[in-house]
Amino acid sequence: MEVENKATRIDLLSLKTPQMRAFHMSWFAFFLCFFAWFGIAPLMAVVRDELKLTKAEIGNTIIASVAITILARLFIGWLCDRIGPRLCYTWLLMIGSIPVMAIGMAHNYETFLIARLGIGVIGASFVITQYHTSVMFAPNCVGTANATSAGWGNLGGGVTQMVMPLVFAAFVGLGLSDAISWRASMLVAGGVCFLVGIAYFFFTTDLPNGNFKELRAKGELAPYTKKENTFKLAASDRRVWALFGIYAACFGIELTINNIAALYFRDYFELGLKTAGLVAGLFGLMNIFARTMGGFISDRFVRKGGLRGRVKWLFIALFIEGVALIFFSQMRILAMAIPMMIVFSLFTQMSEGATYSVVPFINKKALGSVAGIVGAGGNMGAVLAAFLFKGAFPWPTALLILGCLVLGLSFLTFVVRFSPEAEKQAAEEFNRAITERRAIAAARPRREPLFPKLAPAMRGIRPMDVLRIYLGIALMIKGVHFLTSPGEVEALLSPVEGEDVSWQTLMTWGVVFAHVVGGSALALGFFTRIAAAVNAIVMLGAVGVHVFGESAQGGLLTTNLGFQFTFFVFFTLLMVIWRGSGPFSVDRMLRGETREAFELAQPRQRKEAPTGA
Repeated sequence: MEVENKATRIDLLSLKTPQMRAFHMSWFAFFLCFFAWFGIAPLMAVVRDELKLTKAEIGNTIIASVAITILARLFIGWLCDRIGPRLCYTWLLMIGSIPVMAIGMAHNYETFLIARLGIGVIGASFVITQYHTSVMFAPNCVGTANATSAGWGNLGGGVTQMVMPLVFAAFVGLGLSDAISWRASMLVAGGVCFLVGIAYFFFTTDLPNGNFKELRAKGELAPYTKKENTFKLAASDRRVWALFGIYAACFGIELTINNIAALYFRDYFELGLKTAGLVAGLFGLMNIFARTMGGFISDRFVRKGGLRGRVKWLFIALFIEGVALIFFSQMRILAMAIPMMIVFSLFTQMSEGATYSVVPFINKKALGSVAGIVGAGGNMGAVLAAFLFKGAFPWPTALLILGCLVLGLSFLTFVVRFSPEAEKQAAEEFNRAITERRAIAAARPRREPLFPKLAPAMRGIRPMDVLRIYLGIALMIKGVHFLTSPGEVEALLSPVEGEDVSWQTLMTWGVVFAHVVGGSALALGFFTRIAAAVNAIVMLGAVGVHVFGESAQGGLLTTNLGFQFTFFVFFTLLMVIWRGSGPFSVDRMLRGETREAFELAQPRQRKEAPTGA
């Protein structure tokens, strides 16, 4: 399927174009689906006591919710090719909200299992998200678009761990019993999904030029016939099954780690329950930028290596993921395990982004079916990996085995090859997109570099950039140190008389998130102002502690060094918010101010000096 008028750049702050409306609606819809999909997980302690579920029964419900998604993703990919992503998402959200709300009527193990099975269907939303962004964005930025929409959607699984307990606590605060409160919480999650399904129908289109039905009526899109079996076309391509295994080795691993990380850190590093949850949550929260980076780097590899370049980067990311997982499995010191987990998480999610940077180019006639089969591979990987953690091996050994399997599966990338004709066609599409992108960049005023003889990537670097990078790294290290001091964390999370424990937990999550994830984003220059603002709020609270807290000592300008240092960091963050990201940042590259655009604009803007001047 050839699509015209694809976007050549991602304008995150815009909703004016159909491409950006589809981008924002698709990631937000996927976020809500992920939220509802795992919304019952943080409430399982209450559900277990009421329904008297055994460990085996709980395990069966978890496997059911993941396993059914395999079939759902296979089907939804085929359906996208037939009726388009707009109607697919609308119906999935509206119909999928029914089991989310209906789980509140479960009264025993069997009814709860059936509801969990039904809820797992909304996990197919990932395929629609990837399909919709694939048909909306040009080859020069489709990897970044796919990776970002998927990464932000995956955040729903982490956010629900923090938000659903608060929703539950709010209903309890209204005087409802625990049994009614968890049911009402799921009713809220399902209701929001239903409303977003309606919004998706009205605010998006299938393609940049319109919807499948109208375009087929005008003859601008080939009509779908029953003879076209896109699923069979995709399933007969060995490259699709290679990507199936590759995605099992990255997204399947992510789902597995999300399920076992908290218990792993509690059992093997003797952390408290809540501290272990904080540490484990970092793995998923890296999705804010890690998956985007995978797609972004893939879009850079294609410039010189073509489609082979995308596959080459996929191999590199997946191979390093396997190595990092092996090292993580052998860590026995908490201060080393957390940074290694962050590195492992970074390359796991970059591998996911890199995978779906390749998917749009496998077979355009069966894009939905290809995306569905590959997406199902992630859930299949999670199901198979779960058997390693059922007691046959110590968990560090199970993780070591998984790391070796990931290393082996990384070589499946050598199966993913493209014909010279496909490479040529992709190169032509890429060049057209770059030409349009250059035309936009050439119309912008030229900015003279401070050091014109430096390497292109370093020409515009400023002292403020260096300070921003250092500050981001320092905050990230501070966050890791915070997590490696279980006593301090547990003290902060301990109940205080008259205070809501849920809010204490949320505040501690906020500090860890701001320092580790926000610090990483600040160092990369990704959503720079937002990352700086989040950390500034945290540091402002720390300033108050040093001035008014019980530990405050000395005057503001004398012996109170804690206040002076904390306020300096706070003030520096305000400067970053004011100035924003410089040329040496991901933000600037995502806005299209790349080296190519700069060099193209330079000769056009150069003027002869007036005579006699």
